[in-house]
Parts: sequence; structure tokens; C-alpha cells
Amino acid sequence: MLAGKFLGPCRIELVDVPEPVLPAAPASGPGQIIFQPECTCLCGSDLPYFKGTDEWPIEVGHSLHEMTGTVIATNGKRYKPGERVLCVPVAQQGLFERYVVSENNAIPIDTRVSEEEAMLAQPLGTAIYALKKLPSLIDKDVVVIGQGPMGQIFNMCLRNLGARHIIGIDKVQSRLDQSHKFGANATINNSQVNPAARVKEILGGQLPDVIIEAVGHYDQCFDLCIELVRPFGSILYFGVPPPRVDVAWRDLLWKNVSVHTSLGPDFARDFPLAMRWIGEGRLNMKPLVTHRFPLAKIQEAFEVFLAKKDGALKVVVEFPSWKKG
Repeated sequence: MLAGKFLGPCRIELVDVPEPVLPAAPASGPGQIIFQPECTCLCGSDLPYFKGTDEWPIEVGHSLHEMTGTVIATNGKRYKPGERVLCVPVAQQGLFERYVVSENNAIPIDTRVSEEEAMLAQPLGTAIYALKKLPSLIDKDVVVIGQGPMGQIFNMCLRNLGARHIIGIDKVQSRLDQSHKFGANATINNSQVNPAARVKEILGGQLPDVIIEAVGHYDQCFDLCIELVRPFGSILYFGVPPPRVDVAWRDLLWKNVSVHTSLGPDFARDFPLAMRWIGEGRLNMKPLVTHRFPLAKIQEAFEVFLAKKDGALKVVVEFPSWKKG
């Protein structure tokens, strides 16, 4: 079977690896499944592996983790072979045609929506988990820094949760051009204007109650979050940061700002709730999918996603086993 292997920075190929073997049933605890990914998409947290990172080991199977597919075999009781599930591999090591994973790392697919939409319950679940850490967002002014896929998902969630103003900030105009359909009331290109001055103009001289940082990695914007948030406001730092971040902590202190971080959604609560939101039509996830590639073109898929070509948001990768429709 095929698996992904990074040959060096921004170079990936498909290699042959042995089929996975299902272990004997555990004496206690959850069982395991052999999962067959069929419809997957790229995430910003996959890009450090593609670009090359010394923060984590890069192994065969890196890097995919948002995927739907089929249970091929199981030694547990939760699923039966042939069932369709959303599954999240361990350590983002899901670029295999099949792999073994705990049955607790999978949830059933909502059949009311397409599998592409159901797959987006994974990133939506991470946003829901993060937003649960904030106080009520009803009537709050919120800025979302970063209007990539996760920023747009936050826009949709904030609209559903009752935010008054949702302001999207990004340096990529093609992404800002899409923000209004995902729920933003206003957008700011911070490569062209002073974002603090423009935010105050939009909010009648005020600063927002909440800032969500959805950029992360080496482009992180923590200082901008501190500059934009009002005294006694909140910052939700969602983007995965580099190992160390040099920030204006004294300014944060003087503003009495609360900082929330987020990692590790709950398979029993957050992903199922995200799937339910999508199934009930609370969010329209379809416009997030902008590009599709077969697995054989995984190199091109990563290149398009990295360069944000042609307004790329969610880039779907279709495995050979996926039967659409």
C-alpha cells in the first residue's frame, strides 16, 4: 500500500509500505480498528512537516489528520467493518492508505451531509473546543486574526454564538474577499493599513472584547493581539506557536487581559458536536473546500495550500479508494 514520505523541505513522494496488522483484542480498554482514509484535507498544522521542522520527528505517514473513510477491520466492539467514520490519527501520521488506530479516535459520519462536509467536523471540533474556554460571546466585538480555513470557521461559529461585530484580519486579500460569506462584518488587510486604527474606526473608537489568533507557527501575531484587545478583554491563542515567542507581556499585564490556549479536543464531546452542527445545517461548510487533488498529486496539493494559490482554503486530497456519490 502507499504512504507519504518527506524527502526534504517541500518534497514529498508516495512509497510502498507493508499493510497494517491488527493486534489481538486488548484485555481491557478501547479496541482498535484498521482505518482506510478515503477523503482527506490539508491543515495548517501539516505545513511544518512539509516545509521541514526540527521541532518534531518527521516519519513515514506525515502529515494528514483530517479524514473520513471506512473501518476495514476491528478487534473492538464500537464499530463493524464497512462503517463510515471520521478518524484522527495519532501525531498527524495519517498519510497511509490504511492504518491502525484506537476506536476512540473515530466518530460516526452524519449521513445528512456529504463526506467532504462531514470531514470538516475535525477542524470545526477544534474551534468549538477552543471557544468553550471563553465567556459568553453574545453582543461581544471579536477580531479574528488569520482568515485561512480556521479563521473562517471561527467567523462562522462567532456568528452562530451571537457576536456583535466579527472583524477578520489577514495580509492575503483573496482570503479577506471570502470572509463576509463566512460571517465577518468587516475585514482589514494589515499589510495595507494600520489594523489598530482601522479596528477603532469600525468600533466607534473602541477596541474589541476578544481577539482570536488563528495564524500560529512562525507568522504568529501575539503582539498584534495584545495591541488590539481592550483592557480586561480576552485573547484566544489558537494557532500553534513556534517553540518560543517574544511578546509584549508587560502591555498584556497592564491591560489585565486573560489569555486562553487550546489543544486536544474531546472525541466524546467536541467532534460529535461539530458533526451535529454540520448535519443540522447550522454552518455551511461547503464553501471552505476550494481545491481537490488525487493522492497521486499530493506534492501539488501541498504546494497550492502552502502558497495559498487561487484563494485556497481547504485543499481536499482524494485517496484511490474513495467512491464519490
